[in-house]
Order: sequence, then C-alpha cells, then structure tokens
Amino acid sequence: MNRVKDPNIIRMIEQVGEHYRANISNGFLRPLLLQLQIDKSTWDQIELLTEKIELFRYQGFHLDELYRQISACARFVETARNNLIPNLKSRIGAIPNSPDKILREMAASNFASNLQVFAELLNEIYENLVEIDKKSSSKRPPVYTQIQELHGIQRLIVRQ
Repeated sequence: MNRVKDPNIIRMIEQVGEHYRANISNGFLRPLLLQLQIDKSTWDQIELLTEKIELFRYQGFHLDELYRQISACARFVETARNNLIPNLKSRIGAIPNSPDKILREMAASNFASNLQVFAELLNEIYENLVEIDKKSSSKRPPVYTQIQELHGIQRLIVRQ
C-alpha cells in the first residue's frame, strides 16, 4: 500500500492535531465530547490522526489508513455540529462552578468556530491526498475511489 511521506501533508497533520488538542478536545470540552454517540473505533481513528503522529512521521502514513482517519474525523465534525453545538452553552453551564469557569465558557463560545477551522484543515488534507493519490495511481484506480466511507466525505466537513 502507498505510504505518504510528503512534508506538506505531515505539516498539515501536525497542524490539525495541534488545533484539535488545543481548541476541540481540551480539558474544558473533553468531558462533553465523550458524551457524543461515537463508537470506540471512530475515537481510535481520531486519536491516531490528532495525537499519534510520532508513530508515522518517519515511516509515512498508509494512504488508506489516513483516509479512514480523516473519515472518522469528518463523522466527529458532523456529530458535534448536530448534537453538541445546539446545546453546548447549557451543557457547559451545568458543570459545577470552578475557578476555570470563565475559561470553560470561552472554550464553549469558540467551539463552533474552532470546529469549523478543524473541518477546513481536514478538507485541505483530504484534497491534497486525493491529488497525490491521483498522481501516483497510474493505471489503477486511485485509493480514495475504492473506500466506500469516503463517498460524500466533503459534504460532512464542508459547510455549504
């Protein structure tokens, strides 16, 4: 299977991971994220993309696995948009007062825009991977066309 070692892709994956850890799955929001109806394998795929880059940085990413990780993140984005954002303020307000109340409220206030940035970064990685995939596929069909879960992925991550 093709391995992706493109420095631009690796930089984008690092960027998406940093953004995810700092603005999406931070200590203030993680308890609410874990309440989302997302299966363990999806969470595992999200973690591989956003937190485990050291495992792949030097050997490269398997293209099909990278597509699946992006797909998992896209499902997360859709689920968070539909099931968390509409009532995030009330959910965050239900957490008992703490010294970090203002920071928690700021994280909640910025969540929708941070989730949008995350989605845009995912889309950028996806589009770059598709181009690499097309160029390297020669006579066989590109990998992304063979992975069913990728059909309609951009609809999940890009707001129209």
